[in-house]
Amino acid sequence: MNKLIFRKLASDVLSFFVVASLSITLIVWVIQAVNFLDIVSEDGHSLKIYFSYTILNLPRIFSKVLIFIFFISAFYIINKYEENNEILVFWTNGIKKINFINFIFKLSFFFVFLQLILSILIVPYTQNLSRTYLKDSNIDFLPTLISEKKFINIFNNLTIFVEKYNKDGNIEKIFINEKINDENSKIIIAENAKIIKLNEKYKIKLLNGGITNINDKNIYNINFKETEYDLSKFTTKSITHPKIQEISTLNLINCYQNYKPNKIYEINDICRNRDLKSISEEMFKRFIIPFYIIILSLISSSLIIKPKKNFLLKYYKFIIFILGFLVTVISQISFKFISQSKNLDLIVISTPLFLIFFYYSFLILKTKSKLKTS
Repeated sequence: MNKLIFRKLASDVLSFFVVASLSITLIVWVIQAVNFLDIVSEDGHSLKIYFSYTILNLPRIFSKVLIFIFFISAFYIINKYEENNEILVFWTNGIKKINFINFIFKLSFFFVFLQLILSILIVPYTQNLSRTYLKDSNIDFLPTLISEKKFINIFNNLTIFVEKYNKDGNIEKIFINEKINDENSKIIIAENAKIIKLNEKYKIKLLNGGITNINDKNIYNINFKETEYDLSKFTTKSITHPKIQEISTLNLINCYQNYKPNKIYEINDICRNRDLKSISEEMFKRFIIPFYIIILSLISSSLIIKPKKNFLLKYYKFIIFILGFLVTVISQISFKFISQSKNLDLIVISTPLFLIFFYYSFLILKTKSKLKTS
C-alpha cells in the first residue's frame, strides 16, 4: 500500500514537471527565436539554418529552467496534498514524516541525473552543432540583403555599397572595400555588376571598373573590363569560434588539466583564448549546480512540518517558497565566485553539500521533536 501511495506522489510530481517545464521551455524558446531572426535579416543565413539553430537551443533552455521547475513542481504538489488533506493518507497508513522527506530526497536524484546528462553531454553537443551550422552555411539571403545606397556589412572585413540594384541581381555602380589585414586593403569600383550563384556559392561579376590596392608602402591601381569577385572566402559576421559552453566536457577537462599561463596555442586549438577562471566556471555549472536540486527537494518537503507559533504558521508557505527561490538564484550565480584561489573555490564547490547536510539535519531534528510532542 505504501508503495502505491509513494508511486502516486512521484507520478503527480513528474506529470506536473513535464507539463510545466515544456510550457516554460517553449515560451522562452519562442522569445529567443524572435531575437535570433537577426541570423536571417542581418547575417543572411537561410530559414533552414535559422530553424536548425533555434531548435538546437531547446536543450539549453530546458536545462536552464529544470532546477526551478523541479522546485515549483515539488512545492505545488505537496502544497496541493496539504490543502486537499490528501497528505493524511500518508500518516494514516503509518508513514512517518521523515519517510516522506526521504522519498522526495531520493526522487530528486532522478532530476540531478537528468540535469547532469544535459549539462555534461547534451547541451554542449547541441550548442556546438548549432554553431557548426552557422560556420559551414552560406549567406543564402545575400541578394535580398543588398539595398540601394546603403552600406552592407554582413561579412567580416568586407563592406559593399551599391547605387542602384534590381531584383534580377543587376547592379549599377558598386563600391567594395576589403580589409586584407591591418596594413593592407583593397578597394574595387565598377560601373556595372551582377550577383551570380555557382555551386551554392555567391560571386559578383564586375564590369568596367578598377581595383586599388593599398598597403603601408604604396598604392597601385588595376583597371578591368570584366572580372569576378568571389565571396565564398569571406566568413559571416555571426560568431563562428566556439564559445566555452559549446566545448565538449572532455575537451573542457583537457583544457583545465593542460592550462598554463601565457601558453601559445595553435590557431585552431579549442583551448585558445580561454582563461582558467572561465574554464573553472563552466565546469562548475556542469558538475556542481545540478546538486542544488537536492537541497530544493528538502526545502519543498519541509512544507509538511508546520511551525508551532501561530504568526509563523500564517506565512510558512510563503517563507518556504522564498527560501527555495533564493537557493535557486544562488545556484545560478554561485559560479561567479569561482576564482583562482583554491580555498575559496573549495568553499564554493562544497556549498551545496553543506546546505544539504545542514538542512537535512534540521529536518530530522524537527521530525523527531514532532514525534516526541505527539
